[in-house]
Amino acid sequence: MSSDRAGGVQSLERAFDLLERMADAGGEVGLSELSASSGLPLPTIHRLMRTLVDCGYVRQQPNRRYALGPRLIRLGESSAKLLGTWARPFLAELVETTGETANMALLDGDEIVYVAQVPSRHSMRMFTEVGRRVLPHSTGVGKALLAHVPPDEVRALLARTGMPAATEKTITNADDFISELEKIREAGYAVDDNEQEIGVRCLAVTVPDSPTAAAISISGPAGRVTEVATEKIIPILQDIARQLSHALASAGAGTSA
Repeated sequence: MSSDRAGGVQSLERAFDLLERMADAGGEVGLSELSASSGLPLPTIHRLMRTLVDCGYVRQQPNRRYALGPRLIRLGESSAKLLGTWARPFLAELVETTGETANMALLDGDEIVYVAQVPSRHSMRMFTEVGRRVLPHSTGVGKALLAHVPPDEVRALLARTGMPAATEKTITNADDFISELEKIREAGYAVDDNEQEIGVRCLAVTVPDSPTAAAISISGPAGRVTEVATEKIIPILQDIARQLSHALASAGAGTSA
């Protein structure tokens, strides 16, 4: 066991640790930065990085720095689909309890991507195609996720994407948006009040301790998702998010065992 740990298994752990450190650093780093953050000697990091480059998970830039490679995109897409598959029974319970369409979304780069949905049984219902990408500032799930991102990083994201108005209700000022995120952190949930589409309200919460930052939401006509309905729906939404979190944690524990 100890020989395995000192050989292949330890190398795997170190390689994945380096990939995560690269992601945390924005996707591009130098060997000296990785050595400083990981505590590993430069020769060890160089050997691991060469292997990751050969496998396509890392690429070396012309400036000699290293960036995350294209093969990770395929893994990311597969893991997003898997996460959506895991979420569907919980979203179905959310629909059964609230009567409204339930969604799950992730923050992928600067965009929100929807990875799962279970539609409401009402004839008048909301529909968001799985795989759809939108900017986060005008969505409930986007606001819920960005509420847990440091303000300077949120401002940098908004500077990159801009804040186009999807409707007349969309927040288009960065200072106002940062203030909105503070309220969301205090309240524990986010609201898209006619900001993505007129006549539609969305309530969203994050999934605690998700392996990748994720949020679930319900969306429906503003005439049904009223302030009174919101008070009843939020505790249900938060409870389903906790249940999903526990299921994902159990799945991870089972896999690692």
